[in-house]
Amino acid sequence: MRNTSFNAPPGFKGQAANPIVNTTLNTASDNPDLKGLENDFNNINNNSIHNSNQQQHQQKDLSFQQDAFANQNLSIVPNRHTSDDDKVFTWILELMHGPNREQALLELGKKREQYDDLALILWHSFGVMTCLIQEIIYVYPLLSPPQLTPSASNRVCNALALLQCIASHDSTRKPFLNAHIPLFLYPFLNTTSKSRSFEYLRLTSLGVIGALVKNDSTEVINFLLQTEIIPLCLRIMESGTELSKTVAIFIVQKILMDDTGLNYICQTYDRFCAVSSVLSNMVSQLVEAPASRLLKHVVRCYLRLSDNGRACHALQSILPEPLRDGTFANVLRDDNATKRCLAQLLVNLSEK
Repeated sequence: MRNTSFNAPPGFKGQAANPIVNTTLNTASDNPDLKGLENDFNNINNNSIHNSNQQQHQQKDLSFQQDAFANQNLSIVPNRHTSDDDKVFTWILELMHGPNREQALLELGKKREQYDDLALILWHSFGVMTCLIQEIIYVYPLLSPPQLTPSASNRVCNALALLQCIASHDSTRKPFLNAHIPLFLYPFLNTTSKSRSFEYLRLTSLGVIGALVKNDSTEVINFLLQTEIIPLCLRIMESGTELSKTVAIFIVQKILMDDTGLNYICQTYDRFCAVSSVLSNMVSQLVEAPASRLLKHVVRCYLRLSDNGRACHALQSILPEPLRDGTFANVLRDDNATKRCLAQLLVNLSEK
């Protein structure tokens, strides 16, 4: 390969190697412990009547706001008004003005698969995005030193689930990017704690980015290439749990599948080396602990890199031997698509 002077790419300076993290993901979305509220109610004194009246006034105010809110937002989803609309509007008002924001986050999250226009309602409702960003920023002080509790992790992950809904929708994806909302998630991806709370936080944050890249949009790739997403994903690919690794390498694969992303990674040797080194380490890990899902993405990443002339030339000498000698034949026994990709990779390397 011709010697070329390369500039060090952003994000790859001083990236320390991380040990393999052996943690189990807690995917349960446990409700917060409400026992403390019982004590509060037991201690209510003579002010209870006043508090009750005050609460009734608040409920009337929220009811009035709900009617106005529904009339305003039905213009976003015209020609219909269902009971589901009323439920969603009620929880959005609770999110913005009520005392049960945590429950509102949970209930709205449950509506993601049932309510097609939830992303539109969330994005266009005044104050909702501010509330969601507040939930994210609130836990920043708990990241270092790591003090994130399971309940705090579940709460912010419920907010992230709503962001994922917005990132997935064709009509809200572009304004979501233009507002640079994904950058608020990068401090979560940059954490290294092995606790389940942090692993759950990283995985859910990766899910938001994964939702962005899922539709193969060059605009999304161009945005991500201006950020630190590649080094963040590479670190998780080396040291995360299997599920986090799978989502992280999926994001890197989607970036590589775009011509702009492939050219960016292969533009300098430092960038190419950073990606290929992590892929090589993953192959070594897969020899010890085979995982077909991960192996599938690793092979596809290598295959895509071989489409670049300089990268293909480099891979001829650095492609891990287990991908050449049939080490994974048993793992890929029932995966014909990945076997074809691996065969094509070896053909590409032999021809160039």
